[in-house]
Amino acid sequence: MNNIKCPHCGTVFTINETEYSQLLAQVRSSEFDKELHDRLARETQLLEEKSKNNLQQELGKKDAEIADLKAEIENLSSVNALEMAKALSEKEKEVTNLQNRLDKLSLEKDNELQTALSKVEKERDEAKNQLTLQEKESELELSSVRSDYESQLKAANEQVEFYKDFKAQQSTKAIGESLEIYAETEFNKVRSYAFPNAYFAKDNEVSGRGSKGDFIFREADENGVEFLSIMFEMKNEADTTKTKHKNADFFKELDKDRREKNCEYAVLVTMLEAENDYYNTGIVDVSHEYEKMYVVRPQFFIQLIGLLRNAALNSLQYKQELALVREQNIDITHFEDDLETFKNAFAKNYTSASNNFKKAIDEIDKSIRRMEEVKRFLTTSENQLRLANNKLDDVSVKKLTRKNPTMKAKFEALKEE
Repeated sequence: MNNIKCPHCGTVFTINETEYSQLLAQVRSSEFDKELHDRLARETQLLEEKSKNNLQQELGKKDAEIADLKAEIENLSSVNALEMAKALSEKEKEVTNLQNRLDKLSLEKDNELQTALSKVEKERDEAKNQLTLQEKESELELSSVRSDYESQLKAANEQVEFYKDFKAQQSTKAIGESLEIYAETEFNKVRSYAFPNAYFAKDNEVSGRGSKGDFIFREADENGVEFLSIMFEMKNEADTTKTKHKNADFFKELDKDRREKNCEYAVLVTMLEAENDYYNTGIVDVSHEYEKMYVVRPQFFIQLIGLLRNAALNSLQYKQELALVREQNIDITHFEDDLETFKNAFAKNYTSASNNFKKAIDEIDKSIRRMEEVKRFLTTSENQLRLANNKLDDVSVKKLTRKNPTMKAKFEALKEE
């Protein structure tokens, strides 16, 4: 047991070991906490002081850095101010130069604009004058055309009246012939300057069908290449004729005549169906019925030839090229024919030579056989001669006189002499 005296009231307490240990632990804990608290307070104060010192040092450094930065900024501001002033001065010079150039360009543009404006005004005035001149020329041309048209119309009317009067006075045959005479006369009027190299004459050649046209027109270039050919048929009849013909009645025969005479175009020059507006409007193309066929009134006879001639001249180059190709093809054909003729002749000669060669070979073979036969005969003769020679070698005086005493006596007598 342990006795504990209270320091305040002096009372003594008795406590066992367990209570004493607990009380001692409690006292120690309080003192430790107080000591720890005091220690923490001191360290905290030291840390605060240290922090203040460090902060003061840092603030001093920062103030120094700020002072340095301020000095550097002031230095840079001074340098920049000089550079900016210099740059500004250069920019002002550039602006001044640009303004001067702009003023110069503006002045040049004003001059160019003024020049262009003057040129345009001049061209406008010239165009106005040209337009006025063209209008006057157009008026004159229109007046001339109108005058020509009126003259042609008057001439046509007079011509119609003439033909009406003329037909009334003529027989049917004479009426038909008069149209042919008219066509030939009209062509001869312009032949010398419009168609100097053309052929235009009556078709006097009767075809195999017993038919022929009235006129044939042909024209070729300087190389003889024909570029236009026309078969003409003239049809007319008296107004009092009971049976009236139609233009279409003659299309088929005209087309056959064109083809048989190798003409490119067929033209019916007709006075038939005088009241038919279809044929009175000008040149009528009936190629939808018959290829390259036209129907005209007599007054359009020459005009149609001119139109067809102009169209043919446009295609003349192609016809010339086609003629050249045909000529080349003919040359090739001639060459092929000549080559074929040569081949045939050569083959004939070769066959003849081959036959003669065979005959010669046969004759040579026969000759060889004959020579072999002669050789055989000669060989046989040689053998006979050899045998004869051998026999001759065996001949001697002694053998010859052996059975001939007379000869033996003569030879012995010759020896003694």
